[in-house]
Amino acid sequence: MSTKENKKVVSLLNEIIEMEISGVVRYLHYALMIKGPNRIPIVKWFHEQANEGYQHASLIGEKITALGGHPSLKVKPVPETKTHKVLDILKESLDFEEAALSKYKEVLKHCEDDVALEEMIRGMIRLETEHIEEVVKMLDTN
Repeated sequence: MSTKENKKVVSLLNEIIEMEISGVVRYLHYALMIKGPNRIPIVKWFHEQANEGYQHASLIGEKITALGGHPSLKVKPVPETKTHKVLDILKESLDFEEAALSKYKEVLKHCEDDVALEEMIRGMIRLETEHIEEVVKMLDTN
């Protein structure tokens, strides 16, 4: 990968690590705010999402350092909508997952001949796509 592409990839990966860390905060908050008769399985799912965000951030941080970069310490802000109804939270989650998917797809365009990076990013794209599909199913109240 050229030096210019390497810098671009590191920059994009830093945006992703900021999003993934934000996801940890987001999903933990959602888990804490869920109320109602279906609370237990939904809280469990949000905790799993928070843990996965941590794992993704760690993986992305390792790749950043492998590429000679420095992982960002920033966290993308998590908006407080003060709306804690399950369907509203799921809609927020869907928007967040779609933004993450878009960012991963952007990195894919810059992988050039780095097969390890490309395969890692493709795996993340698969996981983000599966999250989106799951949230869409959860939002289907028919």
